[in-house]
This record gives sequence, structure tokens and C-alpha cells, in this order.
Amino acid sequence: MSDSSFWEQLVLGFLEHLEVERNLSRYTIRNYHHYLSRFVEWLLKSNSKAKLKDVNLKLITKYRLYLSRLVGRNGSPLSRATQSYHVIALRSFLKWLTKRDYQVLSPEKIDLPKGESRRLTFLNRGQVERLLVAPSISTERGLRDKAILEMLFSTGLRVSELVKLDRDQVDIERREFGVVGKGRRPRVVFLSDRATKWLKKYFDKRSDHWQPVFIRYSRDKAGPESSGEKMRLTVRSVQRIVEKYRKHAKLPIKITPHGLRHSFATDLLHAGAGLREIQEMLGHKNVSTTQIYTHVTNPQLKKVHQKYHSGNK
Repeated sequence: MSDSSFWEQLVLGFLEHLEVERNLSRYTIRNYHHYLSRFVEWLLKSNSKAKLKDVNLKLITKYRLYLSRLVGRNGSPLSRATQSYHVIALRSFLKWLTKRDYQVLSPEKIDLPKGESRRLTFLNRGQVERLLVAPSISTERGLRDKAILEMLFSTGLRVSELVKLDRDQVDIERREFGVVGKGRRPRVVFLSDRATKWLKKYFDKRSDHWQPVFIRYSRDKAGPESSGEKMRLTVRSVQRIVEKYRKHAKLPIKITPHGLRHSFATDLLHAGAGLREIQEMLGHKNVSTTQIYTHVTNPQLKKVHQKYHSGNK
């Protein structure tokens, strides 16, 4: 077996472990494959006969230096977050090898890069309203866009979860439905009165029987007898739709579908919802992830500032 085949077989075994034993999504497995393939390619380019024993801390340092200097397809260097994903994938790979009694570097010896502080982008209620009224509802396409914006703000869905929805999955009468989100964790999401209203108007306007909740409008259409899978709206299309109406509403904030998810969470917190409940609605594995919203929505901190800061006297 050649050295490249040896590494390919190891990576393949690890990916099968992610799919079968850890039940990770195809998207996550694809990312792990990409990150590990990059490491193996870099490793064998510098040492075509590299073995597991050659993966030591000195080599890992060189690899991380390579990642920090690597320029992506867009001409920009890899972000700190993307560099971290590469290291996380490598640590997971080494942990899997350790459990299978391979003599490899202990993954605990590899420190993760310090992450960038992420800016939490969200809209206040007035800005949300300006965005939601931006689509023209005189056309089917406009109704679709209106329903998309209302659903994103109503449910806190990730855009990847939104585009996967089928019509028979969404219970308009009960105003709730189940989704399987990140990490294949199931949860229930809820439709507001307004989101329900516009989703129903959109469905009533459609004359097709295709399964996807949100479809694209183009000349290249699927046949009426098909499920309409080829007509399903993509993640990128929804991102473009949100950006289109952000500009139309003249919002100064660069908002995305994920920014509407943030807006959903902060809206609930401002109204007094508990952190644990919001964690469930967002599908976060750990409440620590949800706690990022408390830094911008803690009313008690605002009261303390108003009471004690000399600028308020």
C-alpha cells in the first residue's frame, strides 16, 4: 500500500465512524473530509513517506503556520475560525486513532487557536418591521419572500433548516412543526400568527403540488407530476433574498438569515423569555452558546448603568 493510500484509508475509516457511530450530518462529514484531506496533502507534500509517528508537535506547529499563511479562493487568508476547524478536525482524527490503539500524538497536547470575538448582529424591533414590510405581496414571488422573512424571524430557523422544509412537514393548523438541526438534534419550532398568515397566503397562491415549502421561479421548471425537488430554493438564494430586502429597507446593518435568527433570540429575551427555553427553541446543544445573547439583552445591566453612571445625572 502506498503512503497516500495508507492515509486515505485512515481518513475514510474516520469518516465512516462519524457517519455510523456519531451520526453526524453529511455536511459536517464533508467538512471533516475537506479539512483532513488538506492536512494529508500538506503532510505528504513535505514528506512523501510520512507515517503516524511523524505527526508530532513540531510538525503541527508548521502546519498551523501554513494555515495562517494560506490564501483561500476568494484571495483572502483563512479566518481564525476556519483555522480552528482544521485543528479541531485533526484533534478528532487523532482521538479516533488513539481509541483504536494506534501510536499517535495525544490530541490533548494540541491547543486550539484563540478564537476571534464574533460580533453579534441583530435587528431591533423597528428594523425588523422595516425589513418584513419590504417585499411586494402582489406577486407569488413577493409572497414567497414575505413568508421567508416572516418564518425566519418567527422560528429562529437556520437557513439550511428552512430550505429543507417540505409542505407536508409544516402543520399550519397547530402552528408548529419538527426539524432535525445541527448535530441531528430534533426540536419543535413555532409559527407566529403573522408568519402563519403569510405562509398560508403563499400556499394558497401556488398552483403546483411540489413538496418544497419554498421554490424558485425560473423558466426551467420541473414537471407537474414530479416532487419538485429541482425547484427547491437554495441556501444561497435565501441569503440573496434577505440582502435584497435589507437594501430595499435601507437598513444600516449588514443582516443575514443568521442575523434574523439572532434577532429572534434577542426579541424573546427582551420580552422576558428564559435562557433555557430559548436554548431549546434555537436547538443549541449547550446553554453556554445561548448565553452570548445575554450580553446585549440584559435589562438589569442597563438599569445599573442608568442609575450609577455619572453621564446620566
